Amino acid sequence: MTIREKMEQWETEFLSPYASLSKNSKGRDREEPPCDIRPVYQRDRDRILHCKSFRRLKHKTQVFLTPQGDHYRTRLTHTLEVAQIARTIAKALRLNEDLTEAVALGHDLGHTPFGHVGESVLDRLCSSGFTHFEQSVRIVEVLEKQGMGLNLTVEVRDGILNHRTAGSPHTLEGKVVRLSDKIAYINHDIDDAIRGGILTEEDIPPDYRRILGFTTRERLNTLIHDMIRNSEGVPDIRMSAEVEEAMKELRQFMFTHVYTNPRAKGEEKKAINMLEGLFMYYMEHPDLLPEQFKKMLSAQCGLDRVVCDYIAGMTDQFAIAKFTEFYIPSSWQVY
Repeated sequence: MTIREKMEQWETEFLSPYASLSKNSKGRDREEPPCDIRPVYQRDRDRILHCKSFRRLKHKTQVFLTPQGDHYRTRLTHTLEVAQIARTIAKALRLNEDLTEAVALGHDLGHTPFGHVGESVLDRLCSSGFTHFEQSVRIVEVLEKQGMGLNLTVEVRDGILNHRTAGSPHTLEGKVVRLSDKIAYINHDIDDAIRGGILTEEDIPPDYRRILGFTTRERLNTLIHDMIRNSEGVPDIRMSAEVEEAMKELRQFMFTHVYTNPRAKGEEKKAINMLEGLFMYYMEHPDLLPEQFKKMLSAQCGLDRVVCDYIAGMTDQFAIAKFTEFYIPSSWQVY
């Protein structure tokens, strides 16, 4: 018996009857020989962790554009916090931690430079539309590994696609990530907003603080414990009505006071102009696209879609550098 088979047997004996067992996965689009050490979801986790798109998340905006300070969240640190919260919950509920972590690590691969404002720009410019959750799936299916994709399992791709608020994952592990994403960003965005002078702890409405807690640590503790208590032993992932409603209201409070706050979003117009400029430049000069993207051009994949794929994969700094190269005159040099 291989190590993988022993681990699959352990899952069968120990995990919840509602967990997604590795041996029962619906598989991959392209069949592969099984690994002798790692079950399928662990392999998926490793593939995401080692891919280029994951590494680029360290230089992509979470909320604050190019913040001056080392302690503001980036898209990568957000992803790691989601994975930590989701694994804590999955372990307590005896769900599949490997599947949970794979979904968590892959859920935001499709985010654009400059956060959600970049997503809005590309959605407006691309004829087929653009959403970061669909782009995350496109990355793992099509764009990574020079067009080969990562060939992930059905369950991981389903969790990535359905992590959005309106999503409905088909596994409990995917449902854990969907809620963990919100728990993570609401609380770490409060922390960053306080650090940036946008909010104080006392600005948060007293009713939400009374129910959820008076510090980030207390709120995380309340939300995680509430999810575990209300999901244990049932085929669903859920919260108590009071805590869920308070979290929704706190999320709406953040949209009003942080996510659309002029101080936090003061540079967004520049980011919009930059991404629009890059899009138009590549539409007029497709020969400047990397070879991988030029090869994608076909009747099924028009130029605007390919340009969006390329721009969406850029880090904030790379987008700024390309815009500077195309639109900002260089100093005269004598050779």
